[in-house]
Amino acid sequence: MRVPPTVFLCFFVLVCACVSISAQEKPADTLTGKVMCGYQGWFATPGDGMGLGWQHYSFREDGRCTIDLWPDTRDLNKDELHETPLRLAAGRPAAVFSSAHPQTVRRHFGWMSTHGIDGVFLQRFGAVLKGEKSRAFVDRVMENVRTASAKTGRTWAVMYDLSGLRLGDIERFVMQDWKRLRNELHVMDDPHYLRHGGRPVVAVWGIGFNDKRDYTIAECAALFRFLRDNPEFGGTTVMAGVPYGWRTLDRDAANDPQLHETLKLAGIISPWAVGRYGSPEDAGRQIAKVHAEDAAWCQARGKSYLPVIFPGFSWANLMATRGQEARLNAIPRLGGRFLWAQAMERLKLGSNMLYVAMFDEMDEGTAIFKCADEVPVGTKGFVTNEGLPSDHYLWLTGEIARVLRGEKPATAELPKR
Repeated sequence: MRVPPTVFLCFFVLVCACVSISAQEKPADTLTGKVMCGYQGWFATPGDGMGLGWQHYSFREDGRCTIDLWPDTRDLNKDELHETPLRLAAGRPAAVFSSAHPQTVRRHFGWMSTHGIDGVFLQRFGAVLKGEKSRAFVDRVMENVRTASAKTGRTWAVMYDLSGLRLGDIERFVMQDWKRLRNELHVMDDPHYLRHGGRPVVAVWGIGFNDKRDYTIAECAALFRFLRDNPEFGGTTVMAGVPYGWRTLDRDAANDPQLHETLKLAGIISPWAVGRYGSPEDAGRQIAKVHAEDAAWCQARGKSYLPVIFPGFSWANLMATRGQEARLNAIPRLGGRFLWAQAMERLKLGSNMLYVAMFDEMDEGTAIFKCADEVPVGTKGFVTNEGLPSDHYLWLTGEIARVLRGEKPATAELPKR
């Protein structure tokens, strides 16, 4: 019996649909072709049950705090909101969220899914692992991230930030923590955990900076070998978060050739670009100077190259609490032109993956998640969205991801929504 062509067509369409669905649900097996964000997940409140108070908000009765962006909380449910000592112009108490609330993290990942952002590097600060309460908090946030990634089809990976660690702390806290994550929390059993080069990715940020860190490059090398080669706890692809001047051993990098030897142990190199340029034109010039040779160094040694882009920068409130002056909106966002210019320059030069810093970083004004134009009064001030929709930078990051995936052409001009 001959089957009508329309039946074959329907069958073909059905098969394609199933392939498409399975591709979307397939565990993340590569960083190539992805736009990832850093996820701090470090915001705590007195009412979240974790006992840390105003973590990374630091609200004070005199109106001071440590964030330069104000979160848009209009999508949040009542039980996700925590009133602060500050008030909006209309007189209502200004509210914020806690990263310990699973629904809030689920909402963040839903925003990523809506806009086509692939996933996050979950920040896990080594210094936080020293305290029982603070470690319990980051464990809670990690569980929230795992659950949210599974529900939204996003991917995630642990990123250890070594900032603030003392000599000997890497082995004592970071290595021991990774053993616990493997043995007790079974993070490697998560099908949504990011893989690259056939191995799960573990990012380590803070290697080779020249800002007088107490831990050594040799300790970082030992950590890399542990994560890569240890018979029980290794088997990972190590991503190294390094200074912008890592290859030439200048600018923000330590002038120590041992850095290059250590980076040979990594599988991914990601230079930190936040604050390294302040305008679209400046970004274009500086990226053009380093990108080709950075990428060639990585390619010659079998490493992937993951550039960092960021939407702007501001930490006036944070610095004020430390008795220092800093200009609000120090690196202006320009309605997204600054972020877009960096992305297009990187893609023009051949990048096949990008790291957006950051998803939820309000302290340094680099967040791309929903932030508000209606901000509290009586403070040093906040960076706003300049009347743009609160999800503008989520949408723009999604547009960057579409260009990266070849779904739309690269353009010098900012796309219109």
